[in-house]
Amino acid sequence: MKRITNKHIWVMIVLIVIIIAPLAAQVTGTDVMRQVYERPSGNNMQATLHMTITNSRGSTRERSIVQFRQDDGTTEKKIMFFTAPADVRNTSFLSYSYSDGKKDDQWIYLPALGRVRRIASDKSNESFMGSDFTYDDMGARHPSEDTHKILREETIDGWLCYVVESTPVESNKDFAKTISWVIKDEWIGLKKEFIAENGTVVRKLAIDDYEKIDGIWVITDMTMSNLQKSTSTRINMAKVSFDNNLQDAFFSERQMRMGPRT
Repeated sequence: MKRITNKHIWVMIVLIVIIIAPLAAQVTGTDVMRQVYERPSGNNMQATLHMTITNSRGSTRERSIVQFRQDDGTTEKKIMFFTAPADVRNTSFLSYSYSDGKKDDQWIYLPALGRVRRIASDKSNESFMGSDFTYDDMGARHPSEDTHKILREETIDGWLCYVVESTPVESNKDFAKTISWVIKDEWIGLKKEFIAENGTVVRKLAIDDYEKIDGIWVITDMTMSNLQKSTSTRINMAKVSFDNNLQDAFFSERQMRMGPRT
């Protein structure tokens, strides 16, 4: 019988490492969506938004918004103030998204009622201000809220993308799963489909433009389409700036009533 030497053992170890290493390094769907969630977005940001809501007849409604965001590493705080037209002016929206996976906290201030109303978790799939976006879309969905798997890789507009299927851990009445196209190594979602239990695509999110501002990828143009209602909502972002020295007190119910004065 041939004697096994230390040299043989080392050769076997090296072969095992060579075989196992690629498997250990294989990217999972959870890895992809966590990279999207954790993509650098700056400690704080200010921008102006233009929202265009198009109904099934092709008629449009325009809305102007100023948005502020701050992230301390554990909580992302976002506040939005509607500045036009008159019927939504002074309405404001506040959301807290948590890095530990805790459900978002959200509030809306309606000047006609003169009070701040908390958005209940069972209302998160309702329309945000009459648009095709939901309150859930306005937050930062944590990767732990879904299970993820990579379906395949595809090339879109010259970018190699992971195609990831995400299924909610808790039942969601708005969709049974989503499919996202995410740029490999840049971790920007180019499009997303919301799919019902019967396999029908009910909504589509398209990222129409994005750019690097101060070294940070910013989505500057996106459209959410509701295929069941034949409606769509487009959001354009402009005047983006970072490092605005915002205070935590700015992201409060008091500020929601005061308006966008820093």
